[in-house]
Order: sequence, then structure tokens, then C-alpha cells
Amino acid sequence: MASSYELQCRECGKRYGNAPLSICDECFSPLEVQIDLDAAKKTVTREIIAQGPTNMWRYRALLPVAEKYVPRTPAGWTPLLKAPRLAERIGAKNLYLKNDAVCLPTLSFKDRVVAIALAAAQDFGFDTVGCSSTGNLANAVAAQAARLGLKAYILVPADLEAAKILNTQVYGANLIRIDGNYDHVNRLCSQIADRFRWGFVNVNLRPYYAEGSKTVGYEIAEQLGWRLPDNVVVPMAGGSLITKIRKAFKELVTLGLVEDKPVRFFGAQATGCSPIAKAVKSGVDHIEPQRPSTIARSLAIGNPADGVYAARAIRESGGWAEDVSDVEIVSAIQELAETEGIFTETAGGVTTAVTARLYAHGRIKPDELTVSCITGNGLKTTDVLQGKYEQSQAIRPRLTDFETYINEIKELNELVTGGVDVR
Repeated sequence: MASSYELQCRECGKRYGNAPLSICDECFSPLEVQIDLDAAKKTVTREIIAQGPTNMWRYRALLPVAEKYVPRTPAGWTPLLKAPRLAERIGAKNLYLKNDAVCLPTLSFKDRVVAIALAAAQDFGFDTVGCSSTGNLANAVAAQAARLGLKAYILVPADLEAAKILNTQVYGANLIRIDGNYDHVNRLCSQIADRFRWGFVNVNLRPYYAEGSKTVGYEIAEQLGWRLPDNVVVPMAGGSLITKIRKAFKELVTLGLVEDKPVRFFGAQATGCSPIAKAVKSGVDHIEPQRPSTIARSLAIGNPADGVYAARAIRESGGWAEDVSDVEIVSAIQELAETEGIFTETAGGVTTAVTARLYAHGRIKPDELTVSCITGNGLKTTDVLQGKYEQSQAIRPRLTDFETYINEIKELNELVTGGVDVR
């Protein structure tokens, strides 16, 4: 099934059909894909969706993809996990984790958006694609471009984590490091997109790219048994993800696939780069750009493209936004791993720490059904844990040595816990 869709200005409503455009030429506001939901009602049912593949393409009829396109990247359909041990730690009773740390092929939710962006790139005839990125997007574009046989040029800040740089280069992409922050990189990419006939996923293909985030919302609803949660906690960089999850829920309601109910949206940022959270807390309608200074580099966008819309979505839903320090981020990464066995990158540490604070401050009630979005894998940001864990001295392969080692561990635990057995 193919969807009927076109671009429309978010503010003045001018329609553009389908083209590699992102800005309205009338009012200079961003363009957004509008799916013909009236047409979709005739073909989209729970049963038909369930018969689809176990990946994001089960929602193809609600995505901006040409009828002739043959998907080749099985992204999405990541686990929605009940999190009882983390919930007990932070005072929750009905907490779920949407775990995109295991999203294919590059272990972040960016695989979803890139799948849609590159489908659009091929439809528009681009043989070269690119992006500005804080890491995860770079990995996803490089990997999927390789699979589709497209040339890729990836521009990143020079201080990007080494693992994310390696995870881009290994796919054969042309990686260009820029002496500046993400906002400098993104500005350069906009200029390149104007000069070269390339498809930049977060510039001239941005409206299509952003629609891929809706699949997170579709999956949450379906995995909850076709119902909506009470709350969703979402990390914010450019601000698109939180708005698209909300859009997905609204589309499902319009299609009659879920019962309508209020859903509150909560945004999570790092204190070192929190322009959207600051706007929400201040109650203002504009975003004041910031110079990023945080270990959460995947969220380090000081001038977020969708910041105004993210703040608006949060306020309209009755939600809130919080920001947390680098120390809290690292602690939350460890806590999530120790309680639920999920190793997340710094963005997931931000979401986990903010989720805990929302419960602590009473903004989320313990019994409410809450979904916290984990958007990337911890293997990409292992540098933030350097020095946190000591390597024990190797012992000889003898039982007596092992028993001695165990006794030393027990004695140490007793010293730390004051004699309480923690086994």
C-alpha cells in the first residue's frame, strides 16, 4: 500500500506537492508532509498492519514513500519493555522503555528517519546524499547509503566521539570534520545543498526525513495493545522527534485505530545545551540559541530547527521539560544498565535522569502509564565511562585463588555496606 501525501507549510498552509524542499517561499516557515488520512482510512486497519513486516514498513501506508519504492532497510519494531527494577528505584509503578538502542542497522532511532529520507532521495533522482550530524545520523546515512548504492558525504563537528566517527567511516562514506559545533556544520550543509545537486537528509529532504520518527509513536501504541500511554518522555536535540510522536498518536486517533485520550509529552535535554527546555520553563514562544557544552553530543544542537514546535507540543499537552547535568547523565547510564540491562548512550542517560526527576518532583504520578524513549546505544559513547570501572588483577586458574578472591570481595562489601549482606 502506498500513501497519498504532499508538502504543506506549517504556518501559512501553502501546498507544494512533492519536491526536495524544506522552507516555504511565502512565509519562510518549515514545510511538513501531510498524509491523506481520509484515503488511508479505507485501507489501514489493525489487521492489515499486523500482517505487515516486523519493522517500520508495516506502517508504509502512513509514510511518505513512493508506490514503486522497495524497502531494503528493516529498521524499527524495537522492544517496548516494562521496567520494574528501574521503576522501583525512581518511585514509578507503570514505566516502559522504548528501546531504540537496538534499532537496525546502526543502533539508534536515526535509522528510522534515514530510511524515509533515502527513499525520498531515490524518488527525486539523487545519486549522492549527505547530512550534518552529531553522530547517530552520520552512522545511519553512511550505512544505508552503502546498502542502496548511493554516494555519501557526512559533515560532523571535529570533536565528535571517536566511536561514532569510526562507525561512519567503516561504511565507506566521505567523512568531513568541521572545526565548529553542530550549528556551524548545519549552516554549511545548507549552503552545499544549494550549490550541489545532493540530497541532504536534514536540509532539502528534512520534511520526509522527519516523518520517519512517527514510527516510534505507531509502535508504542501498537505494542501497548492499540492504546495510548499517559506520558511520554523524549530526548530533544533538534526537537523533531517529540513532535512526530505526537503527530503519530493524532493520526492513529483520526484513523480510529486507538481511542483518543490526553497524552502528556515531556522533553529531556542536557543542561549544557537546553534551549527548548529553557523556553518551556520560561513560558516563552521563542528559542534562544545556546552554545553547546555537554557530554551529550547527540543532543548538542544549540539552535534547534523544530525547537518552537517541540516547546509548543509540550505546553499544549500539559507536559514539561527538564535538563540534567553531565554528572547526572553518566549516573543514569549506569543505573539503566544495572537495573534493566540496557546500555544507552548519553542521550538515553539524559532521558533516564529526566524521567527520574519528573517522578521525584511529582510531575508524573507513579501509577500513570509512562514511556521513556531510549534512542541510542551505549557502545557509541563509551568514552564518558572512562575511569568509572577498575580492572581487577588477574588470578591464577585455581580454585583456591578464586575462593581467596571471593572472600576479599565479601570483606570489601561488608566494609562498604556496614556489615549488611548484599548478595
